[in-house]
Amino acid sequence: MDSPDLTEDQLLGGRVRLLQRRDGLRAGHDAVLLAAAVPARPGDVVLEAGCGSGAVFLCLLARVPGIIVVAVERDAALAALARENAARNGLAAVVTVLKGDVADPALRTALPRVTHAFANPPYWPAGTPPPGALRAGATHADEVPLAAWTGFMTAGLAHRGSVTLVLPAARFADGVSALASAGCGSLALLPLWPRRDVAAKRVLLAGRRGGRGPARVLPGLVLHGEGAAADPVLRDAAALPL
Repeated sequence: MDSPDLTEDQLLGGRVRLLQRRDGLRAGHDAVLLAAAVPARPGDVVLEAGCGSGAVFLCLLARVPGIIVVAVERDAALAALARENAARNGLAAVVTVLKGDVADPALRTALPRVTHAFANPPYWPAGTPPPGALRAGATHADEVPLAAWTGFMTAGLAHRGSVTLVLPAARFADGVSALASAGCGSLALLPLWPRRDVAAKRVLLAGRRGGRGPARVLPGLVLHGEGAAADPVLRDAAALPL
């Protein structure tokens, strides 16, 4: 799938090779941090909603070999790219990428039973100009509400299975509401600070299906600069327990 429209990039210090659209939405820290927060173990079946080119599930497989990945992507070209990336990383046998939309009720019934589900849902606020045609579908939140994403992610989720989201900090309340509507409790919020003493721009939010424990706000993670604690996660595939 070599093409001038694609670049080949690396994540986790070269442990993940990733073809990406040159002018599309490109994977970065969000993908690596989301993968680090999924509490999967070898043998688990996991679901990614809206996988794009596959960066998140590939980072998760780099940290937890032996899991089985089912991923869903509505853009046919991106779904094909995710399959190619799985193959390039020697993981085609444990990755299934389905072309479909999280808003499609029929797709929900086709999902296998999974232990964990995760997503980086569209986030661009309503009323703002699109960031470009190739990026708009991945970033605009208007078409499918966040509750539809969590409803899809829990359709085949086992009791006490986890749902993990990476969201703009301004949307964390929407995330809490969406998880609650999908029957998830025991919520945990982890702020992601760009630098020390700078307000978080992103958060990781997780819950458990049927969870009854108290909600928790965890110590945040500084991503850059003096006192940054994210290097083991971003370079070495360390876990972020939520």
